Amino acid sequence: MTETGISRTAEIRAVARVDVARAEAMLQRLIAALFDIDVSDLKINADQYSLNSLNGFFVSAGQELFFKFHQEEGEEQMRGEYYRADILARAGLPVDQPVHISTLPGEQLLVYRRRADPRFSDVLFELDRSSDIAAMARAVAAEAELNGRILSCARASIAPITPEDSCAEPIHRLFHERLIDQDGGRYPGGRLARFYVGKRFAFPGGVTIHWEDLHDASPVINGIEYSRSLGEMFDLAWRRYAPERLADAGGIVAHGDAHNANVWYERGRDADHLAFFDPAFAGDKVPSLVAEVKSTFHNIFAHPLWLYNPAMAAEHYEATVALKAGKLVIDTNWQLSSVRRQLLEAKARTFWKPWLATLSERGLLPADWEDVVRIGLFLSPTLVMNLNAGEGAERHNPVSSAIGLSVALAAGSRPVAGRDVFTDFFAAIAP
Repeated sequence: MTETGISRTAEIRAVARVDVARAEAMLQRLIAALFDIDVSDLKINADQYSLNSLNGFFVSAGQELFFKFHQEEGEEQMRGEYYRADILARAGLPVDQPVHISTLPGEQLLVYRRRADPRFSDVLFELDRSSDIAAMARAVAAEAELNGRILSCARASIAPITPEDSCAEPIHRLFHERLIDQDGGRYPGGRLARFYVGKRFAFPGGVTIHWEDLHDASPVINGIEYSRSLGEMFDLAWRRYAPERLADAGGIVAHGDAHNANVWYERGRDADHLAFFDPAFAGDKVPSLVAEVKSTFHNIFAHPLWLYNPAMAAEHYEATVALKAGKLVIDTNWQLSSVRRQLLEAKARTFWKPWLATLSERGLLPADWEDVVRIGLFLSPTLVMNLNAGEGAERHNPVSSAIGLSVALAAGSRPVAGRDVFTDFFAAIAP
């Protein structure tokens, strides 16, 4: 911790936004002190996927190493333990083991041997804009194989858990704890309040809409009306994603944050394979309906472009937004790419459908399971970064903001009538 009470990783992330060279020097000193090793040639990666983390490379004793840390605001007050890679390895999941690890609050950092393998996120970024059918097939097959291993691990480790067990799992930092203030648990608080509450939103064509109007407006997205407003989705999330309430579907061993920037892509002669790293939110009692929600959204519905590459999204897509008689009307020409649709089908077929069937057979599938999954899909983009392009804007622009809100709202809420990609997904996985 620094003298001001701010964690050292938080301070370094803040400095890196304005002075990368200074942040690199600070990190070099921190890593050397944490692990009592020589550190030289440290470089922070310019990485669009590192929304809440930093990563990069350095040299120690002639060995090239890779570092990564995840940093949550207020993490020094949070419960649970970061970075339990050993849990995943013992359960038989493919996970890269760090050579150095620090789990100290505010100084949580992993160091790995540097690999030549690309991250799966980088492979898929290229495939989003490719017509290479063979390469897509290899990537989807690797995803299906990993899903099979996740499913096997989930089936072997599923067990009833108590509300206290659930509360101890760090995965809640990705969801419920971003809805509330860490000091006192006030709702709306945390990122929800900082990003959206009371703010003015900017959309294409100079359209501006205030939070109070967005909060209650009925979404109409590409001609389809949806049953829940933005405010209703956040309120439902605050209630249903309370950590103690998520114990009802049991707990499993899981990575919890396996978006594809945390997955290595290992190319083989006959087939390619995937391996996890950065298990910041891994656990052995992870609520079973939440464990794969974030990876499902971030690896599929966040692409192409809009979440991680908002400037490129504005160049490739168009969007219009209007507030009409209490309805939030959003029209965009964004859609999933071919490879993302194939990944969605693989995720549904090789993980979600058999997993929900397993929970049902064991009496652990709550009646509102679809709402639970939808809430997680909704929260994944809205709380990972600020989707507002207006007051307090960070990375998003009016076009990417419109696309992001439209995808999040469609994920979280059923259509009043008709169907969309999410209703087709839930129909495909229903037990």
